[in-house]
Amino acid sequence: MNFDHYTIRLLTQEDLNSYWKLIDTNRKRLGDYFGGTISKTKTFEDTSNFVADRIEQLAEKKYYPFIIVDNKANEFAGFLDIKNIDWRIPKAELGYYVDEKYAGTGMATKAFSLFLDHCFKEMGFVKLFLRTHESNTPARKLVEKCGFLIEGTIRKDHITSSGEIVDLLYYGKIK
Repeated sequence: MNFDHYTIRLLTQEDLNSYWKLIDTNRKRLGDYFGGTISKTKTFEDTSNFVADRIEQLAEKKYYPFIIVDNKANEFAGFLDIKNIDWRIPKAELGYYVDEKYAGTGMATKAFSLFLDHCFKEMGFVKLFLRTHESNTPARKLVEKCGFLIEGTIRKDHITSSGEIVDLLYYGKIK
């Protein structure tokens, strides 16, 4: 998938160095919303195992990790994933984050919109959802701009890196 000077593609083991840089550079700002990822990528070796595990799940069609590549700068600008897949319906949860220097540039909105089209048209999902904390204003604005609606609040559904258990907003979009 391509737009402007960006490419969205599946993550591979060969991407390990660039993925590590993306995570490590953004570790602090991702901590509360991507605690699982952050806790499993503390070292380069941990990250190598994490990527290998994700690629194994990809082979089993249980998880799809994508990266957003800035082709001009030759670096990773962000990450998108498809998880918690239920092929019977078919529906899945989405996640995403961008490198801090790309935040607020409009790149994430374009990438996410293109990614949604891919999920519906190419992968055959009929429903996509995501969960976020009410304080995550950038994420909320982006998904609402892309047509997601709040379907409810899931109480005490997530633990932050500081150990606080918080409610999450559940957003959904149907084909």
